[in-house]
Amino acid sequence: MTAPTPIDEHSLRQDLAAAFRLCHKFGWSESVSNHFSAAVSADGRKILLNPRWQHFATLKASDLLLLDVDDPEVMQGPDAPDPSAWAVHGTLHRELPEARVILHCHSPYATALACLKDPTLLPLDNNTARFYGKTGYDLEFGGISDTAEEGAHLAHAMKGNVALVMGNHGVSIAGDTVARAFEDLYFFEKAAQTQIMALSTGQPLAVLSDAVAQNTADGWAGYEGAADRHFDYLKSTLDAEDPSWRD
Repeated sequence: MTAPTPIDEHSLRQDLAAAFRLCHKFGWSESVSNHFSAAVSADGRKILLNPRWQHFATLKASDLLLLDVDDPEVMQGPDAPDPSAWAVHGTLHRELPEARVILHCHSPYATALACLKDPTLLPLDNNTARFYGKTGYDLEFGGISDTAEEGAHLAHAMKGNVALVMGNHGVSIAGDTVARAFEDLYFFEKAAQTQIMALSTGQPLAVLSDAVAQNTADGWAGYEGAADRHFDYLKSTLDAEDPSWRD
């Protein structure tokens, strides 16, 4: 059996910090709210999570909290994370150890999609079909997601999916690396934008057949390496503006 590749915590911290900065740069941040996390341990039980109420634009690699999802005392410490961050990300990593990276935000078009009576992302083009058969839906919105019960039904809806549309709330993306998760967040927002704009015309939608949608979704598998290339480029733009995210 091949030994698992050791996790480079420093590189993981830098990538996650870059994701925060890029999220703000793209206009997807929201005050000092929303949360990104990444598993550090092979079993997914130790995670990195952003500190309570620190703006995405200021996040540095060294700022990220290292937490144990099985530690019941996490919320009792002086550096406790935001309650909603712990309820959602702590539970998702606990229940879904295969979800190495979880990005949650209220990006404008994904949130608009989540506010529809039927928020199903339809296969309309390459980007929307990218998520065909890979999107979960949780429509049990009950307010601020700050309870273990909320995290549990989100985990149930997320299981086996890349994207989770959180009804009346926003979107969460799960991935095996920060680069791939961020790429899916990027494309999900573009996909939601396409659908919202198409709906705004009031004209009937040209929805792809199931066979074509599945073929399109499968075709994206050949482009996995693009996520790393794209993320490397995006990090270079951060370096040119303010490289403090690496600290």
